[in-house]
Amino acid sequence: MKKALITGITGQDGSYLAEFLLSKGYEVHGVVRRSSTENFERINSFKSRVYLHQADLLDQLSLINILNAVRPEEVYNLAAQSFVPTSWVQPVLTAEFTALGVTRVLEAVRLCDPSTRFYQASSSEMFGKASEVPQNERTPFHPRSPYGVAKVYGHWITVNYRESYGIYACSGILFNHESPRRGKEFVSRKVTDAAARISLGLEDSLSLGNLDARRDWGFAGDYVKAMWLMLQQGHPDDYVISSGEDHSVRELAELAFSHVGLDWKKFVHSEPTLLRPAEVDHLRGDYSKARRALGWEPQVSFRELIARMVDADIERVKRELSLSSTIPNRGGSKG
Repeated sequence: MKKALITGITGQDGSYLAEFLLSKGYEVHGVVRRSSTENFERINSFKSRVYLHQADLLDQLSLINILNAVRPEEVYNLAAQSFVPTSWVQPVLTAEFTALGVTRVLEAVRLCDPSTRFYQASSSEMFGKASEVPQNERTPFHPRSPYGVAKVYGHWITVNYRESYGIYACSGILFNHESPRRGKEFVSRKVTDAAARISLGLEDSLSLGNLDARRDWGFAGDYVKAMWLMLQQGHPDDYVISSGEDHSVRELAELAFSHVGLDWKKFVHSEPTLLRPAEVDHLRGDYSKARRALGWEPQVSFRELIARMVDADIERVKRELSLSSTIPNRGGSKG
């Protein structure tokens, strides 16, 4: 039985990856940060089947201790400060987690067992002001946020440890990937949650930033399989993982609201205060290398993904209402 260690196991990707690895017969270990209010909602259905360890990407010794105790064959580094707007508010903390945190995990691998295979969660935000569309593994990076900059560091330090120490270290350059488990602060989930609430009469508006920004959206459950496939190859490499399509935020809103029979134009408006200081206008990935080398392709379409998310949000809101004795006040959905 192989052992895998996942940092960020309670997040969207970590939860899907843990489920996938369990289905493959792995013994799954996860790193969780100690907090006053621990949130295991995404892993509750299988929490009894995984082993959780307290550690922190800011604490080198805690990572070394876990690797020495678990001795995993595979390490998946999915933990980060991953919300782009927060990276402008907390740029130093973002760098500590999202950039230097990668170095701490890699250094722990090097010191404990250099034969461990390592996966780093890179991001399409590294392309930022992209010089070409679509973007592939050879497209130059031009990040447009502290988060994107931190991810570029994490990407290149992974390459550096691979080339310097011979560690089997891969980076998956994942484009936007969503699911019903996506955090409500992200635009996709913000839209589907608002569509659900407005359709149920609980809210009456949704504020968004740049409606013309175009992104390549896929299903997180598909993308975690690509992570695993990267660590099963004969040699380590980096891969773009994407759907190969791009859609505007406007299209996202239109699709979500039409799924519940509503005209999005009556409820959604652009709020200038929600615009990024430096916008990323157009991201679309070319995953042909992953298709060729890994045999990977996305399975869930953009339309099906948004429908799943809206349906899940409607069911969740209905459950919340059934548990509540009072209906929440009406009001705009801000973010």
